This record gives sequence, C-alpha cells and structure tokens, in this order.
Amino acid sequence: MIQPSLLPRARASRGRLPRLRAASVAAGVVLAACPAPLLLAAPASAAAAKHYDDFNGDGYRDLAVPYAYSGIEDGTVSFSGGAVLVTFGGPKGLTTKTQLVHQDSPGVPGAGEENDQFGGALASADLDRDGYADLVVGNPSEESGKTPVGSVTVVWGSAKGLKGGTALPRKGGGAFGAFGRDIATGDFNGDGRPDIATVNAGDVLLYRGGFTKSGGLGKVSAYDRAGQGWYADSLAAGKVTGDGKTDLVAVGVRGVGSTFRTEAWFLKGASAGLSSGPAKVIDSKQHERLDAVIGDFDRNGYGDIAVGNPYASGGRGSVTLWYGASAGPGSRSLSFSQSTAGIAGASEKDDAFGTSLAAGDADGDGYADLAVGVPGETTGKKSASGVAYLFRGGSGGLKGSRSAVFDKTLPGVAGGTVAQDHFGYDLRLRDLDRNGRADLAVAVPGENTVRILPGTKGGVTGAGSVVLRETGADLPE
Repeated sequence: MIQPSLLPRARASRGRLPRLRAASVAAGVVLAACPAPLLLAAPASAAAAKHYDDFNGDGYRDLAVPYAYSGIEDGTVSFSGGAVLVTFGGPKGLTTKTQLVHQDSPGVPGAGEENDQFGGALASADLDRDGYADLVVGNPSEESGKTPVGSVTVVWGSAKGLKGGTALPRKGGGAFGAFGRDIATGDFNGDGRPDIATVNAGDVLLYRGGFTKSGGLGKVSAYDRAGQGWYADSLAAGKVTGDGKTDLVAVGVRGVGSTFRTEAWFLKGASAGLSSGPAKVIDSKQHERLDAVIGDFDRNGYGDIAVGNPYASGGRGSVTLWYGASAGPGSRSLSFSQSTAGIAGASEKDDAFGTSLAAGDADGDGYADLAVGVPGETTGKKSASGVAYLFRGGSGGLKGSRSAVFDKTLPGVAGGTVAQDHFGYDLRLRDLDRNGRADLAVAVPGENTVRILPGTKGGVTGAGSVVLRETGADLPE
C-alpha cells in the first residue's frame, strides 16, 4: 500500500503523489520533455466550449496531467515548483502535440519556487465562455514571502492552447491553509455560468462566474459546518438531485468530543450558491484526502456519491456508496471491498482498495460505471504492483457480480507486472476518442506513465491501449 503520510502532497483529491487528467493518444506515443508545436484550431465561436477540457477550441478533448520533472530546461527557461503537461486531442484521440505550462510561462502569475506544487490540483471549464476551455491549477504550497498559503490560478484557453493566467483572490485562512488543495468546477447556482469550488484552511470556497481575464468574477462565499469542528479536505462535483444545478460533496474530518472521524458532507446547488445538506460517516477515524466521485450508477436520474477509504480494515480498503435522491443523498447506502461477494481477488492488508475512483460510462449502456484503484495490490511476488477494478452500473446500482479486475497483464497492455508500480494510483473515465464510451486513464507512478485503456461494449479492454510517458501520478476531474 502507498503510505500517504510519507509521500509528497500534490494534487487535489488525495494527498499523496500528484494525480492525473486524461485523453486518448496514438499508440506508442512518447510525450517529449519539451513542448512540441501547438495544434492550431479554427477560430472558436462565442459559444461556450463543447468540452470542458478542449483548451484550443477545435472540438476535441485534451489531456492535462502533472509533469513528472521540474528544475530542468523546457527549451526556453529553467523552471521549478511543478508544471502541467497538456496533450492535445484529435479525431482519433490524443496527438503528439503538447504544451508545458508552469509559473515561469509567459503571463502565468507567480514564479516557480522549489517547494511549490503547481499542478497539485487540476480542474477545467470554459470559465469566460469564449469557446475555449480554461485550466484551473492549484498550488497548495505556494508561499507568500516565506509563509506557505497556497494559490489557485486560471490558465486561459485559446486557439493556440493555454495562454496567460489570472490568480484567484485567496479568501480566509493564513499560514498552511493549503488554498487550492482540491478544486471542482460546475454551475452550482444554475445561472448558466461555470463556478469554481476549492478549499482553504478547512473551509469550502465558492467562486461564482463570470470570470474574465482581467480578474473579474462573481460573489465569493465560504462554507463551514459551524460549531462542529469540521475541516474540509477534498471535493467532488456532480448532479445528485436532478434539478439541473451542480451539487458538491466535501470529504473531511469532524471533531467529536476528543476524537475525530472522517465524513462526507453534501452541499446542494442552489440559486444563492450552495446549501448545507446531510453528512455521512465514512470512518470512525481521522483520514485525509479520500477520493470521491458522483455518477448515476442505477440510472434513476439522481447522482450517487462514491467515497474511497484505502485505510479501512488495516489498509485493506473499502468504498462507500451513498445513493442520490431528489432532495439529495438519503438513507440508502452500502460499502464494498475485495471481500464482497462477486468481486475477484482477496482483501489483504495494505492493498489500499479505493485509493482512487472514477465515474463514467465505459460500455455505452447509459449507466455510469465506477473504476476503483488498488495501488497496493501484490501480484505474485511483485509487491504493490497494483490493479484496478471496473464496476459496471446497471439495474439496482453497483454489484460485485458486474465487476472486473485488470492490470498490466491485460492482453494488449504494454509492459509486465513490476513491483512498486502502484498501477491504479489515480484513475479517470472519459470518452477520449468520441466513440460514445469512456476510456480509462490509469496512473502508474512507479514508471511515470499514464496508461489509457479503451472503453468498449464489454467494458474496458487492453486492446488498443496507449502509454503517456513522463507524467505525474494525479489525473484531473
């Protein structure tokens, strides 16, 4: 199992290694350490971008991932403190066209510093509705003077890719508040303009649209569970209630007397911003940076909330599923692990089942599916080689009988099983090749790659899989 407390904090959803964001690439493409010429697009219309991750407005989804190295030459300037590598999409998925973005890039606020984590959290949306998706980058260890406070930067999309940036004003908190530790985007107040949710010093912050390159934005609000000793840590956005507004789930720690426990707090999207809803206990102990996603796994029109807990049962891990309803998540819930009937494999100490989660329709049947990463799984004598599961949605929701497990032994996946690969450390499900089925991007931090496994009618397959090299470990939401 990856021991989160021993690894550098970087991304938004968990706090171990930096995580990823995905799209599809030509087989065998190796991403260069230096940026290639950008893929140029025809001028975009004034309409909002069709895809929230189409940064150059050409109609194809792009992929932004944390870059694995820093403090090196990118061809024009030495940078440090983290970077984001963007690979641009095309008719058949990702192309060889890339761009490297960091705080020493022209027009991006701030300066790269040794202890920064630029790219530690990533999200995207067409924030200024100009036809180009914009990238929202968290840097939770950004310093003000010599004090770590964190930062959130919007890097703007354009026909030539990402260009320039604007820093969000930090609200509340002070030293070690880790502003930008996690980020989510969505239309939380239903006004048709994308908003940004992030965290700072345990509070949930909502930045309302519309955003402008000159720094314009709407009202900013902070949300806390007053008087409950609450500290928000990670976020997931999606549509739970079916009313058209984006809802938010914050996972964090709540003090109960002299003890602490981990809970998921539901915040309903509302015209005024966010409205506090119910909370659910995930673990009676305190844990940081649990991953969460929202997907309609039973296709009843209401999004369901999944929260991973890799610490459960001595690091064996589990996933809690909290089903949605018209008023928000209700009493219907369940937990499952590798010990659940129908799920292949065995639940073993330090497997870390549930370290990462992703939701999407991998088989194109209209039901959301759930991918679960198990980076601590040992294969044979290869410790922590890692695996991932796909739980296919269907009538009644998720079931162990509709699950499949896979790793680098899957036919068509390049490379063999290697100890300490941590395959499945982070995951994303997105339709990268526009065939109506979500493809699974899998972070393999032990080899600094992202593996992309195509979605098919039968679920995820290794046939036609590709490798993105020199990447970090965290994928974008």
